[in-house]
Formats: sequence, structure tokens, C-alpha cells
Amino acid sequence: MTREQGMQTDMTGNGQPQAQAETDRGALLAALRGLEGEVAAASAQAMEVWGPLLRREEFRASAANMAAYLALRRADLRPLQRPLAALGLSSLGRAEGHVRPSLAAVIAALERIAGAPAEFPPADAFAQPARILAARRDALFGGAPGGPQTRILVTLPTEAATDAGMMPRLLAAGADCVRINTAHDWPEVWAAMIAQTRAAAEAAGRRVPVSMDLAGPKIRIASVARVEDVRLRIGDRFALATDAGVALDLPVAVLSHAELFAHMPVDQPVWINDGKLRARVVERPGDGCAILVVTGARAKGEKLKPEKGVNLPGADLAIPALTEEDRGKLDFVAAHADIVALSFVQTVEDVQELLAELESRCEGRALPAVMLKIETPLAVRNLPQMIVAAGGRVPVAVMIARGDLAVEIGFERLSEMQEEMLWLCEAAQVPVVWATQVLEGLLRDGQASRAETTDAAMGQRAECVMLNKGPYLAEAAAFLRTVLSRMDRHQDKKFAHLGPLGAWRLP
Repeated sequence: MTREQGMQTDMTGNGQPQAQAETDRGALLAALRGLEGEVAAASAQAMEVWGPLLRREEFRASAANMAAYLALRRADLRPLQRPLAALGLSSLGRAEGHVRPSLAAVIAALERIAGAPAEFPPADAFAQPARILAARRDALFGGAPGGPQTRILVTLPTEAATDAGMMPRLLAAGADCVRINTAHDWPEVWAAMIAQTRAAAEAAGRRVPVSMDLAGPKIRIASVARVEDVRLRIGDRFALATDAGVALDLPVAVLSHAELFAHMPVDQPVWINDGKLRARVVERPGDGCAILVVTGARAKGEKLKPEKGVNLPGADLAIPALTEEDRGKLDFVAAHADIVALSFVQTVEDVQELLAELESRCEGRALPAVMLKIETPLAVRNLPQMIVAAGGRVPVAVMIARGDLAVEIGFERLSEMQEEMLWLCEAAQVPVVWATQVLEGLLRDGQASRAETTDAAMGQRAECVMLNKGPYLAEAAAFLRTVLSRMDRHQDKKFAHLGPLGAWRLP
């Protein structure tokens, strides 16, 4: 045998010498065993901290898997992924719902390749988490027989209280559950909306859950002074103040929350009206006043108007999520809602305060589920702990509230962050609502843009997609149902279904 023939005999399929390949596989196995140990130790430590919050035993395993996922993702897995894929093994890209079984299965496969005996985790360790998540989705958001896997949550307009035909139309179009925003209307209207929903659900032989939003401390412009229809353009100056009478020869906007000024040092960015007007603090002439220069606006300029939202991107605002106004609404909400959506939630204390308020009103009855609306950088950072605090007591869901969140963390970070939240919530087996501006053009004008259609399709990876109000709400629900159903053929979370493609044929 020639030297060249010997080399060919001693090569693996990918062109590596056999001895080198065995060394590489051994190093890969050692790295994975080390990672498995780190994940076990770190997740056990997290569960010790979280243990007192986990009063619902059925959520304990979900919390433990989320802890394992957080421990796994502390590591940079990229150096392991391609070598694992080259061996035909999982690269751990779909481990969210079953972290430790996934690690154990890859380690067992490597051990078998090395010729050592190994035992694989049971198949149910991979199937059970998806069943749990689907059951929680159905319990929270209902679902029509034959509909898409992702549920559709519709926001009810005021007319839903009086239009007896609206709810049957919405249910026929694809709505699975409804949302009532308590920032609008009043209890008599909400009660009528709920009555119409229950009647339509009963007629359809379905369960249609009702989610009610608490408005939270939405920071807004309370009033304006010395504006006179002025349009602010890039380079113009204006003031934010606690008092419209501040002695400045500038347009002045009075803020709804005076405590905001503690978070407005010089150079702090301030966005108004969902970022349509962007500015930066340039002077602080007093504790209750800030002077700003406009850094972004349309060419025609932007007006300062009452009720427009104000955001401080990147700032951690320690403002409690429950307002006194919300507490006043909780008597009604606790008695009627299947889900209570907590706006502007940021801390475990916010979650615990809501649960305490609900408990005091439910008088021994089961508490409604809680939806955590994630809208700020602080909420993103505290999300795992808030999931444990809520899920340890009641059924829990997470809403990716992309409107305020995009403004707070920056539009360029939104896509990345919504992906990470989807992964985290799958690890916790917590249903996710994909929200804000879904099919907005169709809702408003009767025609969806191409970008809106693609965004709606991306929402299929969540357990529920939310539609806002609009004159074409039923049409939007029907369109969304079709898009989601089509995507079900191709995708389940990050798992691609490789069904046959019908668009092309071989010659």
C-alpha cells in the first residue's frame, strides 16, 4: 500500500485524518460535559433563589427549564455548533423547551460515536414541553376548531358594546379572544362589551377569553403653552416643565409625571409621540424644567400636543406600574376579566403588588391570569424574575409591546430583542403575545402593506397575535388567520417543517 493510499484509508468523510477527528470529537465531548455541569450548578442556584416564589407546583419544572436556558445561554455556543452539525448532531439551536435533555442527548450521541455505551433521554422529555405550552396557550387564549396554531386577540372598539352583530362577525373572521383597554371608556361600556362577547361565544359553542388592560403610568404631555401652532423642526428648542408658567420664551410642554425630571440629565434623549419628535436635553435651568433641542422630526415639523406619549430611551424609570386610577378599576377587572394585562410592569414588586390587589378583591375565588406587558429596558432585564413571580402564583403570559419597547430600547434593537424574548418564554413554557401595529394599514385603510404581511407572518412564532382597533377589524382578523394558517405548514417556533414544495418542478 502506498503512503497516499494509507492516508486515504485513514481519512474521515470530511477529509480529516482519523486520529485528528477522534481528538476533536473527544474535545467536543469534554466541552459539552463541562457545559452540562455548569448548567446544572447555575440553574440549581437560581432555583434556590426563586423557590419561595413558586407556590404553583405545576410551574416549578418550567421555571427550572428557564433557569437552565439562562445558564446555557451565558456561554458562547458558536464554537460548538458547526462541529456538532458536521457530525449530524443537534447544534442546540432548538433546545429552548428542553435544555438539559437536549444537552444529554448530544452527549449520549457523542459517546456512542466514540464507541462507549450511553443512554438517551426518553422521547417524551422533548415532546412534553410543547404540549404544556400548547395547553397553556389554549387555557389563556381559547381557539376555534380548525384555526391556526397562533391565536388572534382583537381589541374591541366602543361600538362593540352596542353593535350586536360585531362579535359574531369577529368570531367568524378568526378572533379567538378579545381585549378591552381600560384606558378608554368606562365600566358600563366594558360590561356591555363582555356581555356581547359571552353571548356570541355561547351562540358559537366556543370559549372566548376576555383580557383587560390596566393603563399603567403612561407618561404624557398634560398641556402645552406658548405653542400657537408652532411646528418644531430639527435644531429648534422647546421646554418640558412641571408648570406651564415657567419663565421661558419657548414652547412649553407640561409633563404628567413630575418625577421624570430626576431622569433627565443633560444629553438625555427624549422621544415624543412614539418618536415622531426626537430631542435631547441641553440645559436644566431648574428641578422642574428641562430645555431640549430637536434632533429628529419630519421636514414639515412636528407639533407639541396634549396626550402625546413621552419616552426617555435607555433611562430606568422607577415608577410603580399600578396607578391609583388602575386600583379604582380593579374591582371591575378582577370580577370580569380572564386575563389582567399589566402595562409598564418593570419589577417583581410590580407583579407582587398586582397579585396582592387581585387577591384582596377575589375573596377566595381563583385569581385571573396575568399578562406582563414588556415595554421598557428595565422590564426586559427583569423578565425572568417577573415570569417566576407571576407564574409561581397564577397562569402567566408575556406581551411583547413593540410600540413603547421600540422607542425605549431603540428601533434598531427591537428585532433582536423580540427574538430573545420569544426564546426565553418558550424556555419557561409561557405563551407570548405579538403586539403593536400588526396589519395597521389593513385595520385603518383596508389594505395591508407588503411589510405588514411579512410582520404578521413572523408573529406566527408567538402563541397569540394582537390586533388593535380599526374600521376593518373583521377583515384584518380574516386576513391574519389565513397568513397564520399558511405559516403553520412551514414553521413551528424555530423548527422548520420540511413539507414538499409546490412552487417548482425538476426538469
